[in-house]
Order: sequence, then C-alpha cells, then structure tokens
Amino acid sequence: MRPSDRSFARRIDLMSLQLFVAVCELGSIGRAAEREYIAASAVSKRLSDLEAATGSTLLHRHSRGVRLTPAGESLLHHARTVLFGLEQMQSELDEYTDGVRGHVRVHANISAIVEFLPEDLGQFVRRHDGIKIDLEEHLSADVVHAVAEGTADIGICNAAGSAGGLQSLPYRQDRLMLIVPRTHALASREAVDFSDALDHDIIGLHAGSSISLAMQQAAVRAGRNLKLRIQVTGLDAMCRMIDNGLGIGLLPDRAFALMQGVGDLHAVRLNDAWAARELRIVARDFATLPTPARLLVEHLSAAASPQPVPRSEAALA
Repeated sequence: MRPSDRSFARRIDLMSLQLFVAVCELGSIGRAAEREYIAASAVSKRLSDLEAATGSTLLHRHSRGVRLTPAGESLLHHARTVLFGLEQMQSELDEYTDGVRGHVRVHANISAIVEFLPEDLGQFVRRHDGIKIDLEEHLSADVVHAVAEGTADIGICNAAGSAGGLQSLPYRQDRLMLIVPRTHALASREAVDFSDALDHDIIGLHAGSSISLAMQQAAVRAGRNLKLRIQVTGLDAMCRMIDNGLGIGLLPDRAFALMQGVGDLHAVRLNDAWAARELRIVARDFATLPTPARLLVEHLSAAASPQPVPRSEAALA
C-alpha cells in the first residue's frame, strides 16, 4: 500500500460510511438521522467531513432531500462493499466462537453442483465437521471472476470457459448428451452429430452457460442457425420442457442419469469432440490458500489423476 493510500484509509471512518449509505437509501439526512438515532446536525457534519476526506462533492442538498453526484454514486458502491465485508467478517468470527474451525467459500457451475458436489462435499464435512462451506452457483465465467477478485476461495467450472491466469487442478469429467422424448425421431439413433439437432427446436440453459456457449459455437462452425426457442435456469425444468414436446436439449450424462423420472426421455450420444468436457478446480494460488480450503482442494482432486500439478489457466484454451 502506498503512503497516500494509507493516509486515505485513515481519513475514512466506518461510522461516516454507514451514515452516508443510510442517507443515500432514505434520500434524506433527517430520515437517516432518525433511523440511526443520531442528531441530523451530526449526520450533516459527518457527511461534510467525508466530502473533505475524499476531496469530492458527494451529495447535492435540496429542499426535498439529497441527490447523489457521480462521485457519490461511486462511493456508495464501494461503501456498501466495505460494510458488507465487515458483516461477513463478523459472521465468520462469530462462527469460530460457536466452534467452527474453518470457512471455505466455493463458487461452482450448475454441472458441478448437480453432478458431483453433493456427494463430495457431504463426504468432506463428515470428515471435517468443524469446517463450514459456503457454496454458490454461478456461470463458469463468473466463477473465474469471483476467484480472481477474491470473492471465492476456490471455484469449480468448465475448463473450456476458464481464463484469467488462475491456477487449476483437474476435478471431474462428463459428456454432453442429446436429450429427446423417447418417441422422437432421433431417439432411435445410437449416436448423432450435433448438426443433426439443428433441424429441431432447442431447449437451452440461460445465456452465458458453458453448454449454451458450446451449442452456439457449434452452430456457427456448421454454418447453421440455432433454433433456441426456450431458455431455462435449471436442468429439471429443461427435462420437463423436452418431455412436453417443446424441443430437445443437451445435458451432461451424469446429470441426466440423476434426472431419471423427470419425463419419458432418452439420451443420445453426441459424436462431437467438444461434447467431452472437463471440470477443473481453480484458485489464485493453491499454495497460499488457508488450511481449510487446501484440505477441501485435496479432497476434491483426490478422484482425479494422482499428484496433479497446478498449471496456468492460459494453457486451457
């Protein structure tokens, strides 16, 4: 941290940030003062001191309340981030008081969450009952971003969509299958090329998912249009749509096996090379992870090739 950065940090106090956020949320210094049980004059003084500390006008005051300046909008975003981080810190420290001995933040894509993580995380917490795991579902690109920004300790995502100079380790593999109603014309085929599916309406996952991106890219390579008629956010919803004759779609083989019973559906193998996928564990630096996170990484990578060596995500392209 540069000396000027340290000086700025000393000039900003958390109480002033909290009052600034309250004023912005309520649109009035008076209402913020009432909510925070403090005199309006004290709130006004805090805001003036905050403007002096930042060297910027943060609010335009008028008869009906206040209006944010561009600088104020920027500070509001950062202030909320800082205050949320403090709440998270307090929550995690309280858990240590309650006996929790570790905390790992994990972001993963939907394929990893549906196919593999319930069993793998279940085994881990039974062995390490003092470690708490916070798991969030995100698109692969967002998983990489969260790890790079430090929002997540580790991520699990599709290798083809990974980037950002992170380190990675192999986790699991799956294969995309074409899912059709059992009475569909393609159901009698043992295997198909994805181009065979382009004549039919497609049920897809939300835009930006690794499966959606793979389909779009395959359609472009084939010089065809993708008839994407319906987009859903869950694999079970996709199966129900397909079962009701609204289209066909792609699902990982293990995910489809777990969805058995959701409709009278059939999985047809895709011949395309891109249908074989690899899920990887990503982190900024595995060697510097806290001990609970390192234990989780070791557990998750145990099913992969022995003694995996971290490598840059740039090599995954």
